Amino acid sequence: MSKNTFITDTFLLGNKYAEQLYFDYAEKQPIIDYHNHLIPKSISENEVFGNISQVWIAGDHYKWRAMRTMGVDEKYITGNASDEEKFHAWAKTVPHTLRNPLYHWTHLELKRYFDIDQYLNEGSSREIYAETAAKLQQPTHATRGLLEMMQVEMLCTTEDPIDTLEHHKALAMDNWKVTVSTAFRPDKSILIESAGYLDYLQMLSGASGINISSFQDLCDALLKRMEYFHENGCRLCDHGLNRMYYTQFTDAEVSALFSKRLKGEVLTPIEEEKFKTALLLFLSENYHRLGWVQQFHLGALRNNNTRMLGILGMDTGWDSVGDFPQAQTLSAYLNHLDRSDKLTKTIIYNLNPSYNEVFATMVGNFNDGSVKGKVQWGSSWWFLDQKDGITKQLDTLSNMGVLSCFIGMLTDSRSFLSFPRHEYFRRILCNLLGQEIASGELPNDMDLVGNMVANISYGNAKDYFNF
Repeated sequence: MSKNTFITDTFLLGNKYAEQLYFDYAEKQPIIDYHNHLIPKSISENEVFGNISQVWIAGDHYKWRAMRTMGVDEKYITGNASDEEKFHAWAKTVPHTLRNPLYHWTHLELKRYFDIDQYLNEGSSREIYAETAAKLQQPTHATRGLLEMMQVEMLCTTEDPIDTLEHHKALAMDNWKVTVSTAFRPDKSILIESAGYLDYLQMLSGASGINISSFQDLCDALLKRMEYFHENGCRLCDHGLNRMYYTQFTDAEVSALFSKRLKGEVLTPIEEEKFKTALLLFLSENYHRLGWVQQFHLGALRNNNTRMLGILGMDTGWDSVGDFPQAQTLSAYLNHLDRSDKLTKTIIYNLNPSYNEVFATMVGNFNDGSVKGKVQWGSSWWFLDQKDGITKQLDTLSNMGVLSCFIGMLTDSRSFLSFPRHEYFRRILCNLLGQEIASGELPNDMDLVGNMVANISYGNAKDYFNF
């Protein structure tokens, strides 16, 4: 194929200092991807994908949203069109995504995984589909090969407490060079207002062997699953909440309102808040006891389009940035845990950029000197993991925190072709610092600045998670 895209060696690197930082200090660093939504079964069984649509378009609601905006019928997105037809529909969409990160990611991923240095569009679609399909049949492009290609050293998937972890167990037994761990995600037990809550409790009862007929039973069931996860190598948890919950409660109140919900009754907003506060504190205290890292992804307004949600279900592209108040309850929650010395290592992620300064300053309130970077403001995620969002996060963290302690990027992705996002982040980081070396705002000391780049790219996460 012709070599004609803009993904050159100096992509996103604006001067010689940025280039030196990237090539000497960032490029060769392994990847620790400590939060993603990859399917462990695919890794365990070393799945071979039949074509690029199966590994690149299936499950990728970033692409789906762009295609819908361009008027592409749902048949060619999540419907019954063939994989090849879906790829061609995406190829027609790509030229219209200029200045969206999808345009960068698309061509970066084609180049890194398939050595394709050609623009994807309607004219190149069939040739690229055929070439990628052929390469995906090679052992180097099976699931594990794709991860090895990107120098992934460790990755952490995300599982519900009812998960058996059978695929993580299998991976732990075969001594593969990439470490695959899991993060405990108990959101379904927390969101007491959800329509399927009682059904979920039945599944949690089955997984834990504890009949859940009281709030204490719920805590016991979750604790049993936490211990099971811990025995199988889990050292992280994750929560996807619109905001942090914190309000005063008594044990008697929480027990009574949980019993009320078990009867099928609807709780008031304040009752929901009390329950969520109590359960989250119980969980966090046990994360501290087990030595886990806790993560809170905050600020998403989910499931906005109820008509399409009813047709396609959750996580199909109907979410957006929310404007929930964050500061007071987040502060109160972290302070409650810190006051009793039960605040474990914590990462808070922000989806609304208007709250950047809130998150950047909040972490400093609870860094008590016991651990380097104990409380972290996590990397830009979801709608913000693009050049502007990453740059703003780095700038705000630099101005109000200590950038050199930052644990860096993650994919938060469902796609095995998303790992060049680490490269994307590293190039943006190096360009930002390179510009400031050129302007005299930072010293022209490559070892000083370069070692910080290497640590943000890899070393800080390696130390923080202690895998």
